[in-house]
Amino acid sequence: MKKVILFAVMMLGLTAMAQRGERGHKGDFKNMSAEQMATLQTKKMTLALDLSKAQQSKIQALNLENTTKRKAKMEERKAQKKTSERPELSSDEKYAMRAERLDAAIAHKAELKKILTEEQFTKWEMHHKHKGKHHKGKHSKGRKGNKSK
Repeated sequence: MKKVILFAVMMLGLTAMAQRGERGHKGDFKNMSAEQMATLQTKKMTLALDLSKAQQSKIQALNLENTTKRKAKMEERKAQKKTSERPELSSDEKYAMRAERLDAAIAHKAELKKILTEEQFTKWEMHHKHKGKHHKGKHSKGRKGNKSK
């Protein structure tokens, strides 16, 4: 009987610990300003790509511009959530949003290509592709309505 109780307590403990796993660091960015986020991104790129001071300042400006835009969009979405005015998007609106996001990514890549050396840009692309594959796998598992067979 003692073994059964001990086993049940251990299973309960293991289950509780498994539920508290690390969920990533995205929550850390919610309370940061756009400047802080841009600075951290620039420092990460500096470490990964060995950027010069001139490159760092250009990348910092580019990251600041991007994070400011992202923060504004995030605040807009939060406001829509609070007021419950999130209308269902039509297929044309979804297309326009995705096209806008891809245009922004293309412009960002072109700017980086101007700033970075060829070797640095190749290294950045490799890292960026690996990061994208990692995130795609995580997002597809947790989506509501995802009917994978």
